[in-house]
Amino acid sequence: MIFFITGGSRGVGRALVQAALAANHDVAFTYVRAREQAAEVEALGVLHGRKCRAYQLDVCDSAAVEAVGEQVLEDFGTVDVVVSNAGIARDALAVSMSDEDWHAVIETNLSGAFYVARQFLPTLLAAQRGRLIFISSIAHRGLTGGINYAASKAGLLGLSASLAREYGSRGITSNVVVPGLFDTDILDGELANTTRALWKTRCPLQRVGKLEELAAAVLFLASDGASYVNGHALSVTGGQEWAP
Repeated sequence: MIFFITGGSRGVGRALVQAALAANHDVAFTYVRAREQAAEVEALGVLHGRKCRAYQLDVCDSAAVEAVGEQVLEDFGTVDVVVSNAGIARDALAVSMSDEDWHAVIETNLSGAFYVARQFLPTLLAAQRGRLIFISSIAHRGLTGGINYAASKAGLLGLSASLAREYGSRGITSNVVVPGLFDTDILDGELANTTRALWKTRCPLQRVGKLEELAAAVLFLASDGASYVNGHALSVTGGQEWAP
């Protein structure tokens, strides 16, 4: 299969690219500014003997999504699995949140996911088969100091469920993965250490997640084994169902 993954140069996205390559899939992925990191991820394709190519893209720009989407189809021929992972956070309490920070997060995390899905739907419809997978967050239930982020991640559940209803009859499934706290480069600093300690106390598994565990959930939803899983939100949280 051929994967298209947004935000694939670092963190969760990089883990998803690595897992797809290791499972013998070809991967097109996007990045915004981290060209050097994207080149490192591209090189993993050679290691696994698979095609892997990076594309610079800000998913907020629908015209750019269209241009990159067309280039990906020219380079790869088709796309089978679309994973919307690109996301940002700009934290503030609601009373002090600026219009700029609200719109930036909503446009990237939610509107960008819509633009990407819309771009590849004609290809999936022509094939009468496809997988749309959205990376949400446990914060979709609410997040103190991150109302824009929480709203954007909650919106992905409605977006995915609507796509599942509209296109399930055409062989296209749409699902969401809801991660909890995972070991990424974001978990640095004093506040992150406090969050990690709280998570370990409250989470039934008493640990943060490993990125390969999250990637395995995405690969499952992309597989034939998940062909009857549609409109679902798969929680990968270790049993912890609220955000710190």
